[in-house]
Amino acid sequence: MSSLDPVLMSRILTALTLFVHIVLATIGVGIPLMLALAEWRGIRTGDNHYTLMARRWARGFVITVAVGVVTGTAIGLQLSLLWPTFMRVAGKAIALPLFMETFAFFIEAIFLGIYLYTWDRFKNKMTHLLLLIPVAIASSASAIFITSLNAFMNQPQGFELVDGVFTNINPFVAMFNPATPTKVSHVLASAYTTSAAALASIAAFCLLRGSKHPYFKKALKLTVISTFVFAVATVAIGDFSGKFLAKYQPEKLAAAEWHFETMEKAPLIYGGVLDENHDIRYALKIPYALSILAGNRPDTKVIGLNEFPEDERPPLMVHYFFDLKVTNGVMLLVIPLLYIFRKKLPGKKPYPKWLLIALFALGPLALVAIWLGWFLAEVGRQPWMLRGYMKVSEAATTSTSVGWMLVLFIILYLVLSVSAIRVLGKLFRNKNAEDELRMLELNDKGGNA
Repeated sequence: MSSLDPVLMSRILTALTLFVHIVLATIGVGIPLMLALAEWRGIRTGDNHYTLMARRWARGFVITVAVGVVTGTAIGLQLSLLWPTFMRVAGKAIALPLFMETFAFFIEAIFLGIYLYTWDRFKNKMTHLLLLIPVAIASSASAIFITSLNAFMNQPQGFELVDGVFTNINPFVAMFNPATPTKVSHVLASAYTTSAAALASIAAFCLLRGSKHPYFKKALKLTVISTFVFAVATVAIGDFSGKFLAKYQPEKLAAAEWHFETMEKAPLIYGGVLDENHDIRYALKIPYALSILAGNRPDTKVIGLNEFPEDERPPLMVHYFFDLKVTNGVMLLVIPLLYIFRKKLPGKKPYPKWLLIALFALGPLALVAIWLGWFLAEVGRQPWMLRGYMKVSEAATTSTSVGWMLVLFIILYLVLSVSAIRVLGKLFRNKNAEDELRMLELNDKGGNA
């Protein structure tokens, strides 16, 4: 493997790590909020079904957090091993969010442990719920800090570059760069959407298997409505992200839309095939839509890709990432709407099989949308590692051992993934929701007595 290009191997290994970790990180950010919603509703209504949801979801959440720690540590390790030039040059500028992310994780882990240990230990159930507040805040803060690092890579600021050396570094200016607001808000909203959608898929799957217990119907209602609310927020923030790209990263927007010539009244290109002469065939062209996306006006001027040197243009494949992500986002709105208006749909059953199948698809659709979003963000920044200052080829290691690292990490991620799936399966397979509910009600009666 010594003959393999270390830059290519470094990119593949980093992409693989992010591919695995982004799922765990997304769940880690979104599930605490869903736990809080379920437990709060249980306290407010006195319905133990919702309390049981929080209990069961929390057990699964702990497993994903444990695996996420391993993959998150791998990312930190790979930053130093695979991208040493980047860390040497930009390390001081991004040290603050990296440190703060570690601090936020410790707070999350401490309060999560207390939360799990203190079920049924407080007479006032609201006290137990309050323990989730620092967990939810810390998990979201972790996402904020790490996303601000990625935002810095897209819009670097807070330093002066003198003879290839960063000087006069201001970590706060670097952290709160122009890309931070839209990136952070989009990451948080999409994490909440994905977590709610994943839980909705589980409830829909149980109903598809024939379970008629009210627990699953209530879980489906809570998670599907949550998915819809968070998806609306995600789509709205996505609109702001498009306007950010038009102003600060026009080359990424142009590549994502196969927009080559600067013009007003620019159409939005959906789908299609691009030939060698940049002629677009078989595409759906929506008049004025790209200009409206860029500036809320049909006569907004949108910068074309031809304005940029060829060696600084993102790969044109990002067009498909963008289109597929938008498609998944629309589905995450439409499917919950079908559920909300299901009583007006044809069919006598409250949950037609076709609707349950569509609801089961919410989780996979949301996860794929997360992957596509990160593909668009990272591939769309190419060829830059640090936009305008350092290209990927300049930031990577020259070591010839990256190929062996890739093999070892593939084995590690396979072991982690298979182990996590098996543990989660046994965790819930051996504890039936109906049986747990009876035990919970008995405990409540015993406590009241």
